[in-house]
Amino acid sequence: MSFLSDLKILWHMSVSPIRGKTHSERLESFYSKQAQGYDDFRRRLLQGRKEMWDALTIPEGATAVDMGGGTGANLEFLGDRISHLKQLHLVDLSGSLLKVAQQRIEARGWANVKTVEADATTWMPPEPVDIVTFSYSLTMIPDWFAAIDQAKKMLKPGGTIGIVDFYVARKYPEAGRARHSWMTSTFWPNWFRFDNVFPSPDHVPYLHKHFEPIHFSEHRARIPYMLFSRVPYYVFIGKKPMK
Repeated sequence: MSFLSDLKILWHMSVSPIRGKTHSERLESFYSKQAQGYDDFRRRLLQGRKEMWDALTIPEGATAVDMGGGTGANLEFLGDRISHLKQLHLVDLSGSLLKVAQQRIEARGWANVKTVEADATTWMPPEPVDIVTFSYSLTMIPDWFAAIDQAKKMLKPGGTIGIVDFYVARKYPEAGRARHSWMTSTFWPNWFRFDNVFPSPDHVPYLHKHFEPIHFSEHRARIPYMLFSRVPYYVFIGKKPMK
């Protein structure tokens, strides 16, 4: 991918206005002009996705949902394990990204993957599922509490949720969790808000409260062309309680 293509992506991320009265319209305004160059730039920006997918157990014949799945690039991390799935619903509100996803599905021959243009806070699959994932999509959902609650509803008892996303720590995090400086906690939410991305100090506590943790790690990632900048992100794998 060329430097000029990167500049186009950065323009849309930092300068180009986002318009629309609804969340769906705003997403389409943001992504429609960068959908084709989306994957390469975000491959360098959105780190930790392989860690999340590698940490997931994929039972034979399982049904999964990837919320905010966009272009379907996340599914590449599954490798041959994607064939273990009976069905995977790739859910997103952006029709432009789902068009790219459909092209990928057809090119890969993923007959068990279906795109769904829908809202993660209200959509329900036809039957309970084994796995729900959010890969850098939770911070783009205004009512993310509802998205997590909806994911919990659609999961079978003992089902797995996997999330990787940006965040900032609470001022007084629980013992053993990362503590972020005032600069980190202030700069990143304000930088990302131009893209309607909202790193929250409440993601991690909320997930630990509602799911039994299987895997949790905290990291920092480089931002392309922003020297010496490191944005915090986390990886969480949890299980829905049996009761």
